[in-house]
Amino acid sequence: MAKISKEKNQNKKKIASKEQSTHLLRIAIQKSGRLSEDSIKLLKECGVGIANGNNQLKIKTENFDAEILFLRDDDIPEYVADGVADIGFVGENVVLEKNKDTQIVERLGYGRCRLSIALPKSKKQINIQSLEGKKIATSYPVILKKWLRQNKINADIHIISGSVEIAPRIGLADAICDLVSSGSTLFSNELYEFETILKSEAVLILGKQLTQKRKELLEKLLFRIRAVKKAKNNKYVLLNAPNNKIKEITKYLPGLNSPTIVPLAKEGWSSVHSVISESDFWNVIEKLKEAGAEGILIIPIEKMIE
Repeated sequence: MAKISKEKNQNKKKIASKEQSTHLLRIAIQKSGRLSEDSIKLLKECGVGIANGNNQLKIKTENFDAEILFLRDDDIPEYVADGVADIGFVGENVVLEKNKDTQIVERLGYGRCRLSIALPKSKKQINIQSLEGKKIATSYPVILKKWLRQNKINADIHIISGSVEIAPRIGLADAICDLVSSGSTLFSNELYEFETILKSEAVLILGKQLTQKRKELLEKLLFRIRAVKKAKNNKYVLLNAPNNKIKEITKYLPGLNSPTIVPLAKEGWSSVHSVISESDFWNVIEKLKEAGAEGILIIPIEKMIE
C-alpha cells in the first residue's frame, strides 16, 4: 500500500510540476482497461483530437482546449477531488466505492455492468437474509457494507484485491461480491449470480475547483457529449407514402417537432422524413408498413442538436 501511495504522489507531482495552463480543461481517463477505449472514442466523436499510441502521463488535445491525464481507474476520483484533474471518465462503481468529494454530471451509457453477490452453485439460497453470518469476499467493501446495513444483514466482509471469484473454492469465503458483465467468469468458477446490489455505467465526474474558463469549456464538452448520445439513441427515417395515407402514417412519426413532408414527382405521393427513438424503432417501423409506407430508408445519425 505504501508503494502504491508513493507512486500516486509522484504522478501528482509530475502533473503539477509542469506549467499549469489555466485555459485548459484537465480530463482524467483510465490509462487502460474496459473504459479507456470507449472514453477516447466518445471524445473523438465530440471533435476532441487525441493522438494514438501515446504512453505519456499527460497529453494536450487537438481542436479543443484540454489535456488528457491517463490514470488508474481507482485513482481518478481522488485526482478529481484534489483538483489535479477537473473532470474524469470513470465507472460509477469506482466513484461510489472511493467516496471522494466529486459530483456526477453526466451518465455516459457505456461500460455497463453490475455489482452482484454470487454463491457457489452447490449452495442455493432462498432470500438475501440467508446471507446472515456468512463471509463475503469483495474488492468493494464500502458499497457492500452500505448494502448490508440497508438490508439489516450482519455478514463478515473479507477484502480481496483481484481474483475474488476463487475465494469460495479455496474456503476463504462463503460468497463473493464482484463486478459482473457477461457472467462467464462466474460460470467458469461454478458460481451463480444471487443478488445484484448495484447497476453501474461510465459516468463523468466533476470536482469543485474549476476556474470560470474551465467551467465554460466543460459546458462546451457536455453540449457535444449530449449531442453524440442523442444521435446514438435515434434513427433518421425516410419513406414514401400515398398522400391519402399520410395522416395515418404521421401519427407514428413525431420527429423533433413534426415530420417533414416533401411532394414527390410522382403525382399523389410524398416523401416523409422524421426521427425515431431507438427504443421504439421496430414497433414504429411495423406500424408504418401497416399504414401504407413504402421504400422505408433508415439512416444512422452522427450528431443531433436540439
